[in-house]
Amino acid sequence: MLATLGMPPSGPGWWTEFKWDGVRAVAAVAGGRLEVFSRRQTPITSTYPELADLPELLNGRDAVLDGEIVALEDGRPRFGLLQRRMHVQRPSRALLAAVPAFLYVFDVLALDGESTTALPYHRRRDLLDDLKLAEDHVTTPPAFPDVDPATMLEVAAEHGLEGIVAKRADAPYRPGERSSAWIKVPLRPTTEVIIGGWLPGTGRRARTFGALLVGAHDADGRLVWLGNVGTGFTDDMLQLLLSRFGGLERTTSPFAAGVPREFSRVARWVEPVLVADVQYAEVSTDGRLRKPAYKGLRLDKPPETVGVPRA
Repeated sequence: MLATLGMPPSGPGWWTEFKWDGVRAVAAVAGGRLEVFSRRQTPITSTYPELADLPELLNGRDAVLDGEIVALEDGRPRFGLLQRRMHVQRPSRALLAAVPAFLYVFDVLALDGESTTALPYHRRRDLLDDLKLAEDHVTTPPAFPDVDPATMLEVAAEHGLEGIVAKRADAPYRPGERSSAWIKVPLRPTTEVIIGGWLPGTGRRARTFGALLVGAHDADGRLVWLGNVGTGFTDDMLQLLLSRFGGLERTTSPFAAGVPREFSRVARWVEPVLVADVQYAEVSTDGRLRKPAYKGLRLDKPPETVGVPRA
């Protein structure tokens, strides 16, 4: 179940959770065996061995849990840091020590072989809290019933968090659907984009690249250019992206139209298969992202699902 983007809702019947800056994951435990899957149902159990204690934490119970995998910096989730773990199938001991991963569980989809998705959110939350998941690498963050979501957004800002997710107390869980029963409110808008090319770098980035050319699908399914992203990269991110571009080169632009000649004449084009998260200030009247900053790759999200953000 996916949240829709919106403003903090008002009125009774809403619970609020903080929005965690990580990647979605489903953890399934059956007969003492753990399997972890990405949003695209890709097995990622070996990527996050820190979660191996989950069957023991469940005390022999079977469960399917929905949550977010995060990496912490100064006690706060940071997606850019998690990038160092997301693409490593079998991390070394050094990497595990440098960038430990954590599972923040926020929903229970099945318990002891019985589906719980038809239950209202508040009842599923009771079942989750009863599991008492509180260990170094697996925990259940709090949810706040009948607290003004706008107030919770202010609290998120004060603590340097990404935002909030407001959830209807009476809503069932609808697997795979994007529902208005869950409303995500980021403090700074974030959108998914498709990487269609890159511009050569200069100065200290002469050996990598200067900016990404990014786009998304419009209502007609065309890949349209949304602008260039030239900030937000760490050195590790630059190297990771370059390694990904290696087998994706193409000679023509993947964008339907719109890339100014000043960029298109020097651009290096790639197949439009890589999805990234970017933060931005706003969408301009001509459909461009203002002040976009790179956050990281989203290998859990297929490019065909990436649409143009609303202005």
